[in-house]
Amino acid sequence: MMVTRHAASRRRRRRRRTSRRGLWTAAAAALVATGVLLGLVTALRPDGGGDPDRTVVAPVADAPSGTVQAPSRSPSPSSSTSSAPPTATFGASPSKPAATPGAGASASKPTRAITAQAPSAGRIRPGVTYRGLATHYDAADGDGACLFGPSDGLMIAAMNHTDYETAKACGAYIRVRAASGASVTVKVTNECPLPCAPGQLDLSKQAFAKLGALSAGELPITWSLLSPSTADTLAVRYKTGSTRYWCGIQVVGHRNPVARLEVMAGGGGWRPLPRAEFNYFLSEQGAGCGGALRVTDIYGEQLRLDGIPVRADVLQPTGAQFRRH
Repeated sequence: MMVTRHAASRRRRRRRRTSRRGLWTAAAAALVATGVLLGLVTALRPDGGGDPDRTVVAPVADAPSGTVQAPSRSPSPSSSTSSAPPTATFGASPSKPAATPGAGASASKPTRAITAQAPSAGRIRPGVTYRGLATHYDAADGDGACLFGPSDGLMIAAMNHTDYETAKACGAYIRVRAASGASVTVKVTNECPLPCAPGQLDLSKQAFAKLGALSAGELPITWSLLSPSTADTLAVRYKTGSTRYWCGIQVVGHRNPVARLEVMAGGGGWRPLPRAEFNYFLSEQGAGCGGALRVTDIYGEQLRLDGIPVRADVLQPTGAQFRRH
C-alpha cells in the first residue's frame, strides 16, 4: 500500500515536470514566432526599415495615374526673388506664353482679356524694361519689313532680329529712353537684321535725334512696350495676288501688338493662320479667304471682323480697336 502511494506520487511529479517543459517550449516558440513576425513587418515597411538616406514619395491626389509629387525641399538662399521691376538682359528668353483666354467664347463681339499679364505676348511683354543700344538709319518714307507702307512723322524703329520674332513686334509702340533722360515714342515698322543684338533698336534719324546727336552713332537706352491712346481703328489688307484660293491677310492700325489671326474654316471652327516674316498671315489653301476673321492681341482680347471681301492690296477699315492697357 505504501509502494502504491509512492508510485502515484512519483507519477504526479513527472506530470508536473512534463507540463512545465511544455509551457516553456510553447513560450519559446511564441517568442520566436513574434521575432519572425516583427522582422517581416520591419522589412515590409514603406520606408525600407528606417534607411535614413531614402525618401518616401507620396502620390499626388489630383495627378494622372502614375505620377508622383517630388519631395519638398527648402529653398536655396540664392533663390530669393527681388522686388525690383523685371528687366530683360541681352540674350534672355521671356517665358513661354500661356493659352489665350476666352477661346471658346462667342465670337459675335470682342472678348476682353481677364488678366493684364499678356498671356499671348512673345518676347516683348508689357511691364518689362529692356536694355540695349540705339543706332540710326535712313528710313526714307518709313516703309519696312512689316510692309505697312509709308509712315507719317517717321517716329519709327527697326526691331532687332531676335525681338522681331517673325513679325510679332510689327506695329508695337515703344517708349525709348536715353541715359540723359530724353525719350521718344516710336512704332516698329521694320526689322534690323543680324548683327543687331537682342535689345537693340535701329531708329530713324528723326527719332534718334530726339535722344542725342546723330554724330554719336549709338546710345545706350532702355525701352518698354506701350498701349497708347489713338484715334486709329483696325484695317485689313489682303496681299497682292490674293484670291479665294490663296491669300495673305494683314492687320494695320492696331493699338496693341497682334498675337494671332484666325479664319472661320469649314464646319464653323476657327483656324489660326501662320505668320510670315513680312507680317502677313497666310492661308495657303484658301481656307477662310474672304470670310470672317478673328484677331487677338497680346492681352488676349479678341475682335471678330466680318464682311471684308478679298480685295488685293486695298486697305479696308473695320471701325474696331483693341482696348487700352
